[in-house]
Amino acid sequence: MSTPQAIVLRAPGTNCDQETVHALRLAGANPRAVHLNELAANPALAASAQILCLPGGFSFGDDIAAGRILANRFRQQLPDLLCQFRDAGKLILGICNGFQVLIQTGVLVADNFGSAAKATLACNDSGKFEDRWVHLQVAGDNCVFLNGIKQMYLPVAHAEGKFVARDETILDQLDQAGQLALRYRRTPGCETNGSVPYPENPNGSQRHVAGLCDETGRVFGLMPHPERFVTRTQHPRWTRENIPETGDGMAVFQNAVEFFS
Repeated sequence: MSTPQAIVLRAPGTNCDQETVHALRLAGANPRAVHLNELAANPALAASAQILCLPGGFSFGDDIAAGRILANRFRQQLPDLLCQFRDAGKLILGICNGFQVLIQTGVLVADNFGSAAKATLACNDSGKFEDRWVHLQVAGDNCVFLNGIKQMYLPVAHAEGKFVARDETILDQLDQAGQLALRYRRTPGCETNGSVPYPENPNGSQRHVAGLCDETGRVFGLMPHPERFVTRTQHPRWTRENIPETGDGMAVFQNAVEFFS
């Protein structure tokens, strides 16, 4: 198995790039943090990579809307890069702010920019920044990054993470295509009638969506942070419970590496 090369894109305001580099390296990739300006000056850098990751943070201060300015920079300076990267059979992962960027560029849901947007990530129903750990359920088997994963426990940290589709028809189409790949779920042991109330659904996402993949399953965006739980000491109760050495988030990065085996 050759070692896949990975680019973790940095931009003004991103703050999870080094954690993501670390997670990819632990998973067996050869990651490199690349600044947006460097990639814009030399788009050929992407040709040597198999994995492109847009990490979390607050790119460009989340001015206008979360991820909007970075998405615009892609559209203006690198208009074809994301689609070309995907169409070459490679993988794209957007975490939190990276998810917000991917959905605003349209690479996750076609024709998804401006007034014709089919889906977006809106402000949390709570009206505040949500920083908490959540339980997650994988839905379907379409997403490469979630292969073999059934459930996860990961942290979220965002103010604009509510997944909203333009109408129920679009929501049904995404659901039937297996694109609503990751959902918030109730705390294990809690009785449920199918609903996932706040704070277990921390933002009020429709159908409890925490992550979305494109039709190929090779482009994936999620609000929770898998890079923040790759080792047991990152778990909030690691001193009080018997936590496995490898955190739940590691499998997301391992799946990306194993895809190229």
